[in-house]
Amino acid sequence: MVEHPNIAGGLMGGLLIGVASLLLLITTGRIAGISGIVGGALRGPDRGWRLAFVAGLLAAGAVGFQAMQGVDLNMQAGGGWLVVAGLLVGLGTRMGSGCTSGHGVCGLGRRSPRSVAATVVFIAVGMVTVFVTRHLLEWL
Repeated sequence: MVEHPNIAGGLMGGLLIGVASLLLLITTGRIAGISGIVGGALRGPDRGWRLAFVAGLLAAGAVGFQAMQGVDLNMQAGGGWLVVAGLLVGLGTRMGSGCTSGHGVCGLGRRSPRSVAATVVFIAVGMVTVFVTRHLLEWL
């Protein structure tokens, strides 16, 4: 049972994401952008590795959830808001031609100017969203 999340877990997770992204790039020449991988798994000719990748993400999430059984999670939003947020994220990934994993992890590692710009926008919008929802909407 984990009392508090620690920095070692975050470092290990980040290291695994980096290694997995690098291995995918080296072995297939593909970028580990989740929105593109999922989109291709739904309607692409090379569905096999994409479905395996998505299955691995789901399995890792399940393992992580089991490992955190002792951690007290406090959800900040209800199910309806989470669905709306997920749909908005999906819309944003289409508009931005990629997601935080594709631009933030892989694009920055490749020194892509487009990915630097996209990641700055992701982070800035996230900061504004937190400020608005935590500080401005409280007063309504």
